[in-house]
Amino acid sequence: MKILVIRFSSIGDVVLTTPVLRGLKEQIDQVEIHYLTKKVFEPIVKNNPRIDKVYAIEKHIDEVIGELKQENYDFILDLHNNIRTKSVKLKLRKPSQSFSKLNWEKWLLVRLKRNHLPKVHIVERYFDAARKLGVKNDHFPCEYYLSASENVNIEKEFGVSSKGFIALAIGAQFATKRMPKPLLSDIIRALNQPVILIGGPTDLKLAEELMDEFPESQLMNACGKYSLNKSASIVKQSNGIITNDTGMMHIASCFDLKIVSVWGNTVPDLGMFPYSPQNKNYSIHQVEGLSCRPCSKIGFKECPKGHFDCMLKQNPEEIARSFN
Repeated sequence: MKILVIRFSSIGDVVLTTPVLRGLKEQIDQVEIHYLTKKVFEPIVKNNPRIDKVYAIEKHIDEVIGELKQENYDFILDLHNNIRTKSVKLKLRKPSQSFSKLNWEKWLLVRLKRNHLPKVHIVERYFDAARKLGVKNDHFPCEYYLSASENVNIEKEFGVSSKGFIALAIGAQFATKRMPKPLLSDIIRALNQPVILIGGPTDLKLAEELMDEFPESQLMNACGKYSLNKSASIVKQSNGIITNDTGMMHIASCFDLKIVSVWGNTVPDLGMFPYSPQNKNYSIHQVEGLSCRPCSKIGFKECPKGHFDCMLKQNPEEIARSFN
């Protein structure tokens, strides 16, 4: 059986499809799995042994649709469910199943603060889409595979031993998901272990501002210096991670790490909290009682209300106590 799995974006969403890939590979005899995503997210799945072939696009499905037609798939598992995936299914004309995005329920929560969302993780809803194939959730964590060349020598690069530091992920696509500098400074100050900052090139300015506040023996910067997979390698070797609601939180959940998640404008009820079905080795930190949360299911460039209380009223000492 040849199956095409589709998830175009983003980092966390792609990572969260990996339990389904494992289920397909382990529960269906003689199955071949192909994965369609965007090129920018290809590193997340390129080393995954559950996947036999990866197709990746820059902008448009026409870049690969000819090749996909030649594959003659038996089934398409659509774990994204948008206009682009509908176009793929229309052009391939094969049996398919899409996962439910629950857009109406999300709208009610964000706009009217009425929560009718099921109290399940999005991974469970991915598995609901795979039910037609007879695949069930094995309740094991997500998976993230690194090649040998992507493993970072922590001692050589930073002078700390494996499990001898805390990873602090400071990036997120939207500003209202990111911990602001005053909160980050207070968290770092309250920790008793060395900290390595994790983020991309867009986080470099904030990282450098934080570096100016602390001695290098306490704070080290990996922002903008490593690929996504090398950053994942650093996180894998940490004693745990403090993170925004972002892709690195979901990558960390693959490595059986302590995860301290800090939530701003989004809420765990949207179904994207850390996926840890066995040991639940995570904590959630959010400012309770704010009538404006969640203000979005994704995020904004700035707080729509102008106060950013969902982050500025966080308790840095309580966050740090998760490790101290």
